Amino acid sequence: MNPMLSLHEDVLANDAELSLPALPRMIFVVHGSIAIAGRLLRDDEGLAGEGAVRLKAGQGGATVWRWELTASDAGAAGRGIVSREKLSACLDILPKGELLLRGDSVAFPPGGCAYRHRHQGPGIRCLIDGGIRIDTPAHSTSYGPGCAWFESGPEPVFAQAADRPTRFIRVMILPRTYLGKSSVEYLNEEDKAKPKTQQYKIYADVPIRFESSSA
Repeated sequence: MNPMLSLHEDVLANDAELSLPALPRMIFVVHGSIAIAGRLLRDDEGLAGEGAVRLKAGQGGATVWRWELTASDAGAAGRGIVSREKLSACLDILPKGELLLRGDSVAFPPGGCAYRHRHQGPGIRCLIDGGIRIDTPAHSTSYGPGCAWFESGPEPVFAQAADRPTRFIRVMILPRTYLGKSSVEYLNEEDKAKPKTQQYKIYADVPIRFESSSA
């Protein structure tokens, strides 16, 4: 069975707790606050790791996005919580060798773009602000806030932001050799020297011990 990368949205009432099994994952706080692994995370903060964790929402509750890399179905348990799967993707290809889980955000000014490019591993993105159109060789799709999409890594992509500030959160599975390094590869020679308008914020760059038959 091929590994799966999934994104869930968890809405926690005040003081609700969510128990999660040991898996490579990133937790991102969309709104509110949670206590996790001895830390307090608020809006626009994230944390990644592989161990079993327990989340506890603050007095105002919380909405979090949860990315997980799994080799099989894995459950989450909690009371006072509404969870839904936003997107799940079967990873037909994983980078070979040791792996890295990277969680970051990409922000564009109004009308900004990411020239035709690819990455060194698969990932799921979720738009948090603005609007964006993603062009691949087969499809052109526009997304609004809260929408998620999958990029395989090797497949060429062009991204065009809307006429307002735009930002998405993403988690990618990369070769560990990219720790602290950009994973983007621009495909058109004339684009490589052009100024790039997107800005990045790193939430996590974590080596993981995940193993699968396709790794």
